[in-house]
Amino acid sequence: MRLATWNINSIRSRQDRVLAWLDRQDIDVVALQETKCRDDQFPFERFTEAGYEVAHVGLNQWNGVAIASRVGLDDVEIGFPGQPGFDRDAAEALISTPTVEARALGATCGGVRVWSLYVPNGRALNDPHYEYKLAWLTALRNNAARWLTENPETATALVGDWNIAPTDDDVWSTEFFTGKTHTSQPERDAFTAVTATGFTDVMRPFAPGPGVYTYWDYTQLRFPRKEGMRIDFILASPALAASVVDAGVDREERKGKGASDHAPVIAEFDI
Repeated sequence: MRLATWNINSIRSRQDRVLAWLDRQDIDVVALQETKCRDDQFPFERFTEAGYEVAHVGLNQWNGVAIASRVGLDDVEIGFPGQPGFDRDAAEALISTPTVEARALGATCGGVRVWSLYVPNGRALNDPHYEYKLAWLTALRNNAARWLTENPETATALVGDWNIAPTDDDVWSTEFFTGKTHTSQPERDAFTAVTATGFTDVMRPFAPGPGVYTYWDYTQLRFPRKEGMRIDFILASPALAASVVDAGVDREERKGKGASDHAPVIAEFDI
């Protein structure tokens, strides 16, 4: 199985690019983030014509996650138990009755339980969105631990845009990110807490850093200057990690007119 994750930064703007890439890379399952559309706006027909079943959850022009599979798509689950919500315009979002955003979607594809995840950005260390991000990751960690405890033999993949660079090797400049989100210790600890449950970053053994990134800001010529971050991950349960045979970043997809600011991450499993 060839499994990929890609923050596409608007599926309606990049559907041609995604579909051409799926064919060219022979992808079996892709998890997409930041689709930026409602369910009724997602181009389901295009994917169906290409041989993919699709599950999608999107509420508006923000967020949105999807899973497209040509090896089956069963037991679709929108959100995970206890997933926190956030109200964009409410200063006291975490103590009111917040909206659960379109940030998590699970489905079983060819025997693998795949979760497409779009972790909150955090915005700034003193922003309510930062506390929301940490609460969201804590809830995810609790579910990840439960999934492994209840079904230790299940092949599970937690994939997506984590909005965290877990080590210094995952950013182009530690000085640049001092005092900013994505590299703060609480965020890194939250990422480590997920992997400590037993999930493994499958790409790093095949693409050691530093200098291996998945995201480059559109501004300041970040991409040609190789000033990026590694914030997109495929984390595999022990049952799935044991079958990985290759993994990497398709950096070429960050090039050219109309590219997303993220590149897809691909892992191949012998299952």
